[in-house]
Amino acid sequence: MRKFINAATVACGLAVATGAVAQPSDSMSSNTPFVSEGVARETLARPPHSKTIASTSQPLIAMTGFLARADSTPLSQRGRDPNNLVGRDGKPIDDPAANPSAIALESDPNISFEKWGEYWRKVHGVRFTFADEPSDKTLDVLARYDQIHRIPAGPTMANSPPYLAPADAQGKLYPGVIGHIPEYKRPRWDGIAYLNFHSADNIGTLFGDKFKNKILPEDQALFRQVAPVLSRQFIRIASKDSRDPIVLVYTHTRRPDLTRDQFQKDWLGRHLNVVMAQPSTKTLVSRYVQLQNIGGREPGQPFYAEATSAIDGITLMYFRSMNDAEDYVMSDGFKAMSADLERIADKTRSDYWTALDYVVVNRIGKEKVSQGSSK
Repeated sequence: MRKFINAATVACGLAVATGAVAQPSDSMSSNTPFVSEGVARETLARPPHSKTIASTSQPLIAMTGFLARADSTPLSQRGRDPNNLVGRDGKPIDDPAANPSAIALESDPNISFEKWGEYWRKVHGVRFTFADEPSDKTLDVLARYDQIHRIPAGPTMANSPPYLAPADAQGKLYPGVIGHIPEYKRPRWDGIAYLNFHSADNIGTLFGDKFKNKILPEDQALFRQVAPVLSRQFIRIASKDSRDPIVLVYTHTRRPDLTRDQFQKDWLGRHLNVVMAQPSTKTLVSRYVQLQNIGGREPGQPFYAEATSAIDGITLMYFRSMNDAEDYVMSDGFKAMSADLERIADKTRSDYWTALDYVVVNRIGKEKVSQGSSK
């Protein structure tokens, strides 16, 4: 259990909890062009490239790091961790909106979103799983690691199908779109780092010296904000092969008249029964997970982050295609799910959005439905 407590100062408080500041390196130097003397090839730690272990019906521990990319959004519109969003000198930028070209990750704001997505998967994913030394076995404690990249064109709470195009009073399309372009309402988060462990004690092992020395400085350049939620994971519909590409991320915040324990008891029981009873859940959802927040509830407690402290539970619903995700959001089953959530959740403080799922590490064999509920 001590490893679990110590991990809180390293793992998912990340830069906030450690107070560490990225030091300038060759990759961040303001005047040094991109140079590579070699390559670190990705470790393919997922089927069919690596062995798996038997799955379990006991709930695993999940750590979800909610991520906001390093960009030039004004600080008044989007938060940032004190030591994140660094310039090419490795130091935090005072005002990213005033000087977007100073951002270390990408100086051109026109391609920053694409650059962030590509780097997170193709470079950060490799660095996170790469072992500099053959003796480094820290990755062995990680049961699963997914990168969940938000897709702007997917369903969101602010704009879900059936979609609407602006039209005139007679219901006819305007000849042009100038003056009729709907406002884009961006969700708070750009993605989630979704990690599974068999025990909370394994977290401290994974986030050891390599993380502090090589991954944390990179995170400070890649993300403007990282906020954790430590959860107990309940698999309600098990994936057939863990290759479900589309995921609907739904964060739940309880009604103010309920305690977290009251919300979770209902959500993991009565509400679950409502969702599972829907025909569209059976036909369209390929994986269904409930993540029960068990992290710190107050500042100073392990795995507490102010930005995600109001989240009481997280629903992850996976689909085989974006069409399935859209059809589910339009279904009577989703309407029933949403109506039932209004009994226990504050809709104004909850949110959902759609993402593309990349399984980077998976050591779990064919997964099983979880036994039990909240304990």
